[in-house]
Amino acid sequence: MKRSTAVRVVGPLQWIVYPALAVVAATIILGMPVQLFGLHLPEPVIPMVLAFCWPLIRPSMIAPAVLFGLGVFLDLFWEGPLGLWSLALMSVYCTILFARNLIAGHEGVIRFVWYAACTLGAFLMAYLIVAMRSGNPPAILSLVLQVLPTLLLYPAVDWLLERFDDSDTRFR
Repeated sequence: MKRSTAVRVVGPLQWIVYPALAVVAATIILGMPVQLFGLHLPEPVIPMVLAFCWPLIRPSMIAPAVLFGLGVFLDLFWEGPLGLWSLALMSVYCTILFARNLIAGHEGVIRFVWYAACTLGAFLMAYLIVAMRSGNPPAILSLVLQVLPTLLLYPAVDWLLERFDDSDTRFR
């Protein structure tokens, strides 16, 4: 007698749509003009987490389109040059997609180094584009105050990868 195996199917709704909506909500919440002890809330580039995780979880055709939309949302929300964050997020996605075989199987420190390198590269590219476009480089302190909270989002990267990596047993 053959026993049926329970298959846990994780579709794009669970690993693409819900995290993207959560990222939009978190960006709006952190973008509110609130001061705590005279300090403003940090404004990390939260979609960077998704741009790093999605190609490692499962490459798809939907993820880059959603990342492009998240980048446009960031550009409109922060009133930046249109396409800046879409380009930065897509560059991280493509880098990780091509390096997927190198990263697969590694945990902890190795993934954090990749995340930090991709994040710093995306911010460097955004910094250079804004500097060339405006003719005046942005303040370094503002850049650092956006890079550090983005790097501190690594536990979210680790959680997403542990939660969704190999979650659909049909692809093993």
